[in-house]
Amino acid sequence: MNNFTNPIHFVSYKEEYATHFYELNIEWLKTFFYVEPFDEEVLSNPEKYIIQKGGHIFFAKLNNEIVGTVALMPKDGIYELTKMAVSPKHRGYKIGQKLMQHCIDFAKSNNLEKLILYSNTVLENAIYIYKKYGFVEIPVEENCPYERCNIKMELHL
Repeated sequence: MNNFTNPIHFVSYKEEYATHFYELNIEWLKTFFYVEPFDEEVLSNPEKYIIQKGGHIFFAKLNNEIVGTVALMPKDGIYELTKMAVSPKHRGYKIGQKLMQHCIDFAKSNNLEKLILYSNTVLENAIYIYKKYGFVEIPVEENCPYERCNIKMELHL
């Protein structure tokens, strides 16, 4: 039986998943860009930068294997949808979209007003998905935390 016919389950951050959060994101960054110092800092210390600040990290599990991750990181009173990555062998099966929907559902159920994200227009598939889920482009601030960022988007919930 094909692994991808089995359901994806979502689990919240536990310390035992920290290496998955790091490895999935580092692989993604190295594949599409490069690892910036800010990425390394956040990915190496998810509890400090995300969890202890009131943020959330979710993982997609398929057959007891972590296959994807995403975070909602508090930033200036709102939440940044960030650090979304899917393992290379599981890309193309809409796991990223399922992670996105999970975050949106979570945000709505917790009465969050909006989500923001930073991206790069070279990631055409990602930008398409963000727009599909209702994110709209807004100006990128001058002190953007990511060098690779050339687009910022928001979703009002």
